[in-house]
Amino acid sequence: MKIKNYKKRICDTLLELKLNSFGATLIIGPKGCGKTTTASQKAKSIIEFQDEDLREGYLATANTTPSKLLIGENPRLFDEWQDAPKIWGAIRKNVDDRSDENGLFILTGSSSNDIDSPHTGTARISTLKMYPMSLYESGESSGEISLIDLFNGKDFDFIESELSVDDLIFAICRGGWPKSLKNKTRESKLTIAEDIYYQTCYKDISKIDGVKRNPLWAQKILQSYARNICTLADAKTVYGDVVSTTGMSKPTFLDYIHALEKLFIIEDVPAWCPAIRSREAIRVSVKRNLVDPSIAVAALGVDPEFFNTDFKTLGFLFESLCIRDFKIYSSSLRGELSYYHDRYGLEADGVLHLRDGRYALLEFKLGQNDIDKGAANLLKIEKLIQEHNKDEKQVPLRLPDLKIVITGTKYGMKRDDGVYVIPLACLKP
Repeated sequence: MKIKNYKKRICDTLLELKLNSFGATLIIGPKGCGKTTTASQKAKSIIEFQDEDLREGYLATANTTPSKLLIGENPRLFDEWQDAPKIWGAIRKNVDDRSDENGLFILTGSSSNDIDSPHTGTARISTLKMYPMSLYESGESSGEISLIDLFNGKDFDFIESELSVDDLIFAICRGGWPKSLKNKTRESKLTIAEDIYYQTCYKDISKIDGVKRNPLWAQKILQSYARNICTLADAKTVYGDVVSTTGMSKPTFLDYIHALEKLFIIEDVPAWCPAIRSREAIRVSVKRNLVDPSIAVAALGVDPEFFNTDFKTLGFLFESLCIRDFKIYSSSLRGELSYYHDRYGLEADGVLHLRDGRYALLEFKLGQNDIDKGAANLLKIEKLIQEHNKDEKQVPLRLPDLKIVITGTKYGMKRDDGVYVIPLACLKP
């Protein structure tokens, strides 16, 4: 069911692969990231549980004879399927009964709520995670530099970004929400992230599992996350921020965090822990992050002009933007993103691992002045691994295949020390 003026997504190819490999595919991700639109491109028939004209009939059928809703041309899409959880078991059985067929059903959902079924769907219903749009998908990255090409040895000498700093700031504040790209005015583009933030706190956090939660407390948590974004602030620090103005208990705080994770709003970054330092030396806590930097901007209650003077906060939000895009790019490369940091101050803001063992060390630096420091960090980590490998008692570690400083600057190049400097607005998978 082709949609007019559809902007291609990086996950389109992944969805095609899933449909060719499994009987059904579940697409998850935050509200507003484009799950239904992307799924509709592949679907040949649709059941929309949010359609108020048909909702009552759909839900009644789903509760009594859910198999009847499966009748239709395949792939058949069930949008916001969790509103009718019995459909899961019916799909699983149908996939079993038609075991020689793939690409029968697509399900979309904006929460990772527990499935009310004794059947998990393993090997029958595969999961595909979607994010808001990357700069490449929104058309703001030229895509002149391909990550996989770099991994495969394709070099470059010099590159120039066409995205100004002001454009980059606006992209951070607007976010990668497809609806924001369709809106005409600057103000209307910015309101999408604000609305997602509001709906998350005042509606979705209570609707997800039927537990009534205080929207002001949810706001306080997201505001603390925004202030601590892309830092190693521990749960105690975030809880301290919240409890200073609320009466929230620790168990309640953890419940809210879990709910925001299930809504795909909180998206922390795990640590990479190679055996190059003692276990005590490497920081293993998560790096605080949200699914899109625009949520942090909305939580802070600021606009693009605010960042003309607050460059420190802008730097952290730029890192969040980079993490968002690299998570999207890594999904198409079937890779994973983590970070490295030790108590000696040595760090890599990102570590992109591919399934074949290759990996890239990444530093995210908004301005020109921090590029040398970022490159030095990456070279020190490489040297640390080299020293580790000299010890015959240790299991040798692979040296990094790429060392890249991702920037918000205009120019990119390969430095004499082998470190690449690449503007974020020149990248694609």
